[in-house]
Amino acid sequence: MAEIAGTRAETRKIWGVHPNVFFLGLTSFFTDLSSELVFTLVPLFLANVLRAPTAIIGLVGGLSDSTEAVFKIFSGRLSDRIHRPKLLTVLGYGLATVAKPFMLLAGNWGVVAAVRFSDRVGKGIRVAPRDALVADSISAGDRGRAFGMRQAMDTAGAAMGLIAAALIIYLVQGSTAIELGLGSYRWMIAFGTIPAVVAVVILAVFVKEKKRPAQASAGQQGGRPVIAPPVPFDIRFKIFLAVVTIFMLGNSSDFFVILRAQNLHVPLVQVVGMLVLFNIVYALSALPMGILSDRLGRKRIIIIGWLIYALTYLGFALAGEIWQSWVLFAGYGLYYGAFEGVARALVADLVPSERRGTAYGLYNGVVSAALLPASLIAGWMWDAISPQAPFYFGAGLAFLAMLGILALVREPAATAKPA
Repeated sequence: MAEIAGTRAETRKIWGVHPNVFFLGLTSFFTDLSSELVFTLVPLFLANVLRAPTAIIGLVGGLSDSTEAVFKIFSGRLSDRIHRPKLLTVLGYGLATVAKPFMLLAGNWGVVAAVRFSDRVGKGIRVAPRDALVADSISAGDRGRAFGMRQAMDTAGAAMGLIAAALIIYLVQGSTAIELGLGSYRWMIAFGTIPAVVAVVILAVFVKEKKRPAQASAGQQGGRPVIAPPVPFDIRFKIFLAVVTIFMLGNSSDFFVILRAQNLHVPLVQVVGMLVLFNIVYALSALPMGILSDRLGRKRIIIIGWLIYALTYLGFALAGEIWQSWVLFAGYGLYYGAFEGVARALVADLVPSERRGTAYGLYNGVVSAALLPASLIAGWMWDAISPQAPFYFGAGLAFLAMLGILALVREPAATAKPA
């Protein structure tokens, strides 16, 4: 243990974090730059170009996102078994990169769903081993900072991708268009493939895998070591997964936030501008929120994030003016900054190091699996009740999840902070 600590101490940091964290963040930067160009406006492509109904848009959004679930669980467990998280991470990013250009061939919603499926399979493969690479590279006291930094770089790339998308829309369609045109979208796909390739190269060349020893022997039998059974997960981790599931059932695909902005007759360029604002706020808040969670405790920051989410969703339900949408997209970014990285840091706090890959697979799998029923419910509510109904529903489940984490989830003594 002293040797590992000494090795970490000698590692030269970049921007105050371990080089692996920095280069994984840079990989995420270019990947999200690409993904925002190619996939963020998919709901508008489906609605405006392919004329798909809202229920189908919800199905595509939920199905593509929930596809990640099985692969996240599988890749996390496989990462722990083979001790090769980098290999799986490269495979996942590579598959998503190959899938993106095929959006140029999309002529119906089925093709869109197939391409999104392939992209989400790639994400499902990479997320758990990537998070394990981050956790393996840092000490417990720096987890919030490290995950916040990676998340901030990820989101900065998303903001740059959306700025590029807004520029393409402005040049092709002008500033007053309400609906997305096919020409604009095809230019976004063409430009979006380049940073995806750059991301895979950075990951393959610069991220170094830390060798983790196999599980310790429990004894000898016939001259061969007997491998100890996996350490069981703490009940606190299981309760946390249950509470997150409740929250996620009301957190439908972000497709619906974009559709709600268009439902309020926001010009297309402004919709993209709101998404840029969302990502800027997300990027700027992720690192400070991560650092605050190191000092104040993860649970408090997650509760703050869910409170912001609930108020934001209520705002989307009640909004009637374009300026209100700008404020709500900023609030939505603040929720992401307070929750995404901090929740991943809490997972690392709650599970043993040798099972982090499996734990991240389960956590990310639960989050993704809930998106399909959440999006189907939201699509049905939108069509059958009103566009406001999914947002009232999401806000209500967020308040319920807040009560659950407050009453049921206890942080480890080493990370929980006194009131």
